[in-house]
Amino acid sequence: QVQLVESGGGLVQAGGSLRLSCTASGRTFSRYSMGWFRQSPEKEREFVVAISWNGLTKYADSVKGRFTISRDNRKNTVYLQMNSLKPEDTAVYYCAASNIMVPVTTTESYDYWGQGTQVTVSS
Repeated sequence: QVQLVESGGGLVQAGGSLRLSCTASGRTFSRYSMGWFRQSPEKEREFVVAISWNGLTKYADSVKGRFTISRDNRKNTVYLQMNSLKPEDTAVYYCAASNIMVPVTTTESYDYWGQGTQVTVSS
């Protein structure tokens, strides 16, 4: 069992930056691929970015060049650095863990989810 806790959300102006963190419980964090998803009202949860246990990454086209995912396996933490934020990035951001060894983009591929953290970007 893995428990995930996100932090770092908040309100920021367009063009600003935020860094989200997701800390996992358990001793096997390094074996999981980790992903970030987001969901805004009346929309389905959508893939943002993922990182495999060994650092392979995959990004949604909408965030390429602006967002960066990283992980620190010693701290059981994955990070999402978000730069050049846009109002359309406003959403609840969720961290997720997958037993699949490569970065994956579908919600069905993830086994554990955090509670989410709100990111609001004002224009």
